[in-house]
Amino acid sequence: MTYTIRYYSSEVLEQIFVLPVSLRARYIALTQRIIEYGPHLGLPHTDSFGGGLFELRLKGVEGIARVFFCSLVGREIVMLHSFIKKSQKTPDRELKLAKLRMRELKL
Repeated sequence: MTYTIRYYSSEVLEQIFVLPVSLRARYIALTQRIIEYGPHLGLPHTDSFGGGLFELRLKGVEGIARVFFCSLVGREIVMLHSFIKKSQKTPDRELKLAKLRMRELKL
């Protein structure tokens, strides 16, 4: 049984599809795996932030990006937020935004 992917907003979709070429290609490859096998691909592809929040870990020649997502009932995955990673630690601002969006969806 396959999963479906949707986006929190059209802006999130735009953020993802303006990523540099190698990161965008990695996103497409990993989301195809998620559709087929589910959201828990494990490291180095996905990681859990707890409370139902996960990150898709993208690495390419242009750098590193992250896409936060959550899964909902009925095999639906929602992409919440994406950003280019510039430091070792995930910035609090990016994490807070993803958590806020996840809470809005799960109300």
